[in-house]
Amino acid sequence: MSDPWQRIAEALERLAPAPLAAPDFSAEAFAWHTSPDRLQPVARVSRVDLGLLVGVNRSRDTLLENTRHFARGLPANNALLWGARGMGKSSLVKAVHAAVRAEGHDLKIVELSREDLPSVQRLLGHLRTAPYQFILFCDDLSFSHDDEHYKSLKAVLDGGIEGRPENVLLYATSNRRHLMPRDMIENEAQAAIHSSEAVEEKVSLSDRFGLWLGFHACDQDQYLAMIDGYCAAHGLKVNPAELRAEAIEWQATRGARSGRVAWQFFCDLAARHGVAF
Repeated sequence: MSDPWQRIAEALERLAPAPLAAPDFSAEAFAWHTSPDRLQPVARVSRVDLGLLVGVNRSRDTLLENTRHFARGLPANNALLWGARGMGKSSLVKAVHAAVRAEGHDLKIVELSREDLPSVQRLLGHLRTAPYQFILFCDDLSFSHDDEHYKSLKAVLDGGIEGRPENVLLYATSNRRHLMPRDMIENEAQAAIHSSEAVEEKVSLSDRFGLWLGFHACDQDQYLAMIDGYCAAHGLKVNPAELRAEAIEWQATRGARSGRVAWQFFCDLAARHGVAF
């Protein structure tokens, strides 16, 4: 009869996930998944050309220069892109990545979902030893009052005892400047014994990003310029007066103007004119 401790050890070994095989980093983009851990290559990244992003010139230039520095092995900052929804935050990250690669840098991008933040140290362990530079991209990042995932994010930004890997940079997008609802921060301040400490714990998370890039709702001229850019890029010719009237009517029915609304209108317009892309 075998040793019971040996049987327990063998059972635990069978339950433990197999270690992640050495990733194949030949692709330019990856998505991180868990259960089991794996870096899934992305065959085709969904993105728009950098030149089609209108009304975000300052954020575009700042993020592009920061990314160039990183790709060259120079110091660079983690970046938080925050603000109005649909104004191209995630599109800018992906477009900047493509632009820097087009300049000859073999820069990789890895998408990490908020739900997988607790596994980020395992991911960093694999990226740390790879001979490439990586943008770790966390899209639509936010936290609720009972969410402890933000502590895992702090580990990425601060790096713990090992420090953040020199070949990894974090770009995150959020509708919230401090990544948490204002009422959550205010409630923490009211409920805590030391209110300032409670607020500091929450707000300090966004302070760990070296770059804060704000995105704000566009005006009508910017909205129409976005649509004109899409039409020019895809060779769609429409009477200017007709295009303007239809575009304004479209945004009026949506009750908002944004890059996303402009793209949705263009998709409808292109389909009606038989233009595929």
